[in-house]
Amino acid sequence: MEARLRFKYDREADILHIDKRPPYAEQESEELPDEIIARLNPNAGEVENLEVLFFSTRLLRADLFELPVTADLRLASTGSA
Repeated sequence: MEARLRFKYDREADILHIDKRPPYAEQESEELPDEIIARLNPNAGEVENLEVLFFSTRLLRADLFELPVTADLRLASTGSA
């Protein structure tokens, strides 16, 4: 089953959380370039969560903000016909 992305901004910590599933203790962490943390499935190595540190300062930059991951985005089914 494919997961929808959830976005949550923690204003106090200035972190944007992008989640495919709730974080859990067994996840492995990898620091990516530009102060982004990836939380990985410990068995599959699949990215399950991203944490974009210092998010508000990125909005003030003149350069383009890109995440160092690839995605296959499709419209999610709403369940109604």
